Amino acid sequence: MKKLVLETTAPFQGLAELVADREGLFEKEGIQIEWADREKGVDKSVQKDVTSPEGVNPFASHGKLFEEGKADMYNACEWGNYCRVQDTHQGGRQLGRRAIVCFAGLYVRPQSEVYTAQQLTGKDIGAPFYFGTHYLILHMLEGFMKRDKIKLVRAPNGSRYRYDALLAGEYEATCLTEPYASLAEKEGCRLITSSFLHGTEVASDKVDTDTYTKFNRAVKEAVKRINANRASYMHYFIDYYKVKDPRVASMKVEDLMESRVVVVDPAPIPQEEANRTAEWIKSWGMLGETDEASDLINIEVQQDAHAAAK
Repeated sequence: MKKLVLETTAPFQGLAELVADREGLFEKEGIQIEWADREKGVDKSVQKDVTSPEGVNPFASHGKLFEEGKADMYNACEWGNYCRVQDTHQGGRQLGRRAIVCFAGLYVRPQSEVYTAQQLTGKDIGAPFYFGTHYLILHMLEGFMKRDKIKLVRAPNGSRYRYDALLAGEYEATCLTEPYASLAEKEGCRLITSSFLHGTEVASDKVDTDTYTKFNRAVKEAVKRINANRASYMHYFIDYYKVKDPRVASMKVEDLMESRVVVVDPAPIPQEEANRTAEWIKSWGMLGETDEASDLINIEVQQDAHAAAK
C-alpha cells in the first residue's frame, strides 16, 4: 500500500477525490490517502489596500504544505496552479485536470443597487488572489468593462469568509462556490454572472506514472458513481461545512442545484489550451518568468498515466 499525503480539499473542488476516499476506491488501487490541513493558520481578513496579486504569496493556502514538504499532491484552479508551479521550490508540476469542473457565481447583497455586471465598473470586488475565483472574476468582467475599470481588493480564500465580508459591506461583490452560492441566493443575494472553471493536480516526483494511473482509476470510478446518481452525493456539500457553519447546517440538499455539480474523467491539459491559458495569465502581469506553458506540466507522467487509466 503506497501512502499519498494530499492537501485537504472541499467538495466544490474535490468531490470525486472525497468520494473515492470514503468509498474505498483508492485503497482498492493500493493507495492509502492521508489528508493534511492546508487551512491551519491562514489569514482570513479582507485587505482593501491590496489591489493586485503583486507581492501576494501564491502558496497562502493551496500548495502551502506541499512547499513545506508536508504533502505530495494538491489540486486547485488551473490558472493559479500555473503560477504556483512557476514559483515552486519543491519541483511541483501539473499532471492533468482534476475531475470536478467547479461552479462559481459573482454575487451582491440584497440591498445592493447593482443589477448587471456593467454596474460593477469601478466598484470594490473581493477576490482571493491566485485562487480560481480571482481569475474567474477577471474572465467574467473583462467582457463587460475595460480592464482598468475592474477594481479588485484582496479577500480571503474560502467562500464562507468572503460571504461574511460581502454581507458586512466590505466590498460590493464577490465570487462564491457551493454551498455558499446557494446559501447566498437563499438569503436574498443576487447572482450577477456565473461560470465554471477547471482545476489541475500538482504533484512531486513521488507521484510517478504508476501511482498517478492508480489514483486516476479510483477517481474515474468515483466520477462514474456520482454521474449515475448525482442526487445521492449532494449531501457532501452540506456535510463538509455543517459543523463549521450553522447556516449551512440548516440547509437541505434540495437547496442545492444538481446542475452546478459537474464531474468528468480526469484528463490531460490540452496543449493548445495550456498555451492560451499561459498567455492570458501573462496579459494580467503574472507568470512573467515562464517561457513555455509545457514547462509547467509533467508531460510524460500526464500522458502515460492518463492513457494507462483508460
